[in-house]
Amino acid sequence: MLRNVRFSEVDPKRELLRHTLATIAYRGGKAVRGAPASFASFKAGESTRTPAGILAHVGDLFDWALSIAKGAQEWHDSPPLEWDREAARFFDTLGRFDAFLASDAPLACSAEQLFQGPIADALTHVGQLTMLRRLAGATMKSENYFGADITSGRVGAVQTAPRREFE
Repeated sequence: MLRNVRFSEVDPKRELLRHTLATIAYRGGKAVRGAPASFASFKAGESTRTPAGILAHVGDLFDWALSIAKGAQEWHDSPPLEWDREAARFFDTLGRFDAFLASDAPLACSAEQLFQGPIADALTHVGQLTMLRRLAGATMKSENYFGADITSGRVGAVQTAPRREFE
């Protein structure tokens, strides 16, 4: 396990993590943008999380990831906020974690651990939000993400327009 390793050059593993965060911002932004207010409280089943609950969990995942990367692992279960505030929190937590990865601050764990834990979990939940949009009747267009303009460091709500969408 890597402990407090400082990189003098660009670390390709950190850059891949940053590109993954940009991918989550792009795909997650598409999942939350334009959703009707009723979507936040949609329930696909009795024991399922609402979209607002999923988005709150994703924010918690990125707060957790940042705490792990800094060597002070800490978990919080945040109650869901109003939809627009929760969406803003999603991008804020992504931004803070990305800023840490972009810095020369040492990682207190391996990049692989960050990927296999909180980042992979967030990818799963963004997919759930997309699926729930369809189940809730709040459809969104599909996209060829291979050709999407996704760039490390672009982790905010403002994203480039899709290049190729389809129904």
